[in-house]
Amino acid sequence: MHQPRPYERNPRYAASGGTVVTGWAAAVADVSTAPTVLALDGPAALDWAAVAGGLAAALRARGTSVAVLDVRELWSASAVERLCVPAADADPFFLPLAEFSMSDLFGTPPVQQRPHEGVLLVFGPGAALSGPDLLWWADLPKRYAEEAVTGGLPGANLGRPGAPGELRSLFYTDWPVGDRHRDSLAHRVDRWVDLQGEKGPASLDGAAVRATLAALAAGPVRTRPFFNSTPWGGQWAARELGFEPRNGNTALGYELIAPEAGILVGQDETAQVELPFQLLCELHPEEFLGPDVHRRFGTSFPIRFDYLDTVGGGNLSLHLHPQERYMRETFGWPYTQHETYYVTASEPGAQVYLGLRDSTEADVMREEVVAAADGTPLRVGDHVMTHPAEAGQLFMIPAGTPHASGAGNLVLEVSATPYLYSLRFYDWLRKGTSGAPRPLSYEHGFANLDTTRRGHDVLKDLVQRPRTLREGRGWREEVIGELPEMFYAVHRFVIEGPEAADDDTAGRFHILNVSSGDGVVVEMPGGLRHDLAFAETLTVPASVGRYQLHPVGDRPVHVVKSLVTQV
Repeated sequence: MHQPRPYERNPRYAASGGTVVTGWAAAVADVSTAPTVLALDGPAALDWAAVAGGLAAALRARGTSVAVLDVRELWSASAVERLCVPAADADPFFLPLAEFSMSDLFGTPPVQQRPHEGVLLVFGPGAALSGPDLLWWADLPKRYAEEAVTGGLPGANLGRPGAPGELRSLFYTDWPVGDRHRDSLAHRVDRWVDLQGEKGPASLDGAAVRATLAALAAGPVRTRPFFNSTPWGGQWAARELGFEPRNGNTALGYELIAPEAGILVGQDETAQVELPFQLLCELHPEEFLGPDVHRRFGTSFPIRFDYLDTVGGGNLSLHLHPQERYMRETFGWPYTQHETYYVTASEPGAQVYLGLRDSTEADVMREEVVAAADGTPLRVGDHVMTHPAEAGQLFMIPAGTPHASGAGNLVLEVSATPYLYSLRFYDWLRKGTSGAPRPLSYEHGFANLDTTRRGHDVLKDLVQRPRTLREGRGWREEVIGELPEMFYAVHRFVIEGPEAADDDTAGRFHILNVSSGDGVVVEMPGGLRHDLAFAETLTVPASVGRYQLHPVGDRPVHVVKSLVTQV
């Protein structure tokens, strides 16, 4: 019998074909003594002066002469203004996804001549375009960029090194442009440098990065989870999983949100790098996603798993997500933010708000939402249905459906990957950091409100009951949620005996989460195994094929599974 273990907050995998080293001195040990152009590229939200200074100092300490060039000095001021600075009349909540390339920021290509001696260090976003002999990528996970922007750090946005940070630009300009740039370089980066370490940067040779990603694409993998704090956040993850929130609560748990997810690689916590999960999709799309999924979604990983913790917290805002055409034409995403809520745990009396009442009149609701923006409480229950939040219940939330998790829930959100488009009607009169009411994007909300699915249809379509798909000795696989308009489905394994449940990716990736019980061991042909404890999330690549779920402990185990069903 496999033994239970606690939730692992820092899952780590061994590097293949190389070793993670720490400090700039170790990183530069193999840099040639011949004249060299070394490009240090990376996201905008880094302290570039400090990063370049540390690297240059390490090169000089070993006797190498160094000249430095901040590539940001070569950006075209007119291009930056046109591409990176939101117009005065731009939407205050959202921007269309930026479609330009990093090269568009330069008036002329920033190609540099080779130095006559020593190293020319070209650094900053776009440095890879300088025609370097060596290309290094300096990185911090995106959570650091968001902290920098919300903390008011100047220079955190692409194209504006001296200006205060702004979240709209970070989410809808910096990240899509920077991600495309990074992904285009992944096949030729010579060294990956992770700047999180307290003892200096940790880094891994580029060939070892690619060998490691190739190995990870062939077997189950967990990303590094973390929790953000928000005004509505609760305490469940702090109490049960050991997270220590910076701002008092564990509201939003990033189990697997592909654009921000990272995989820890290295020997131990003192020598590790965090590689973007997205690189698995970029470098190994068919093996990881599956051919059918790759054809439909390209290299975009289309499903996310995250937690909404309101245990000891408050209600989420009442909101909905853009319908497909609106998402594509207004915001630029090719697919939209369909969601589901799976209740992992709940306090007595907890509720989920979902769907319009039969009696709801959109015009009346709009009048009251507008009045609520000026401080009049909205009678949410007059317009939106409430449902008991029972552990194990899944709620379907197709785009255009108003919803909110009430206080007292731990919700596992199994959703389409887009996650930055919550069109809010009401936020329970909570104040923002300035002390003023939080601004609400209700005009977008009403433009997307689906008024056709209400009352009985909500109960029939969106609060589904499990149906058994297949079963074996002591286990069954249930379908707990699927809709024609949603490209993915949510299943659940119920394992009540000691026998293993079996499954097959059949050419499409699976995502698994242990929602109750002590956990499972995922076993594949050839003896490869990966254990998965309660509340943890695991991606099983499409290339795995057949695998088994062996229960851990002597209690029944529930495993939530999601997969793409419509391509």
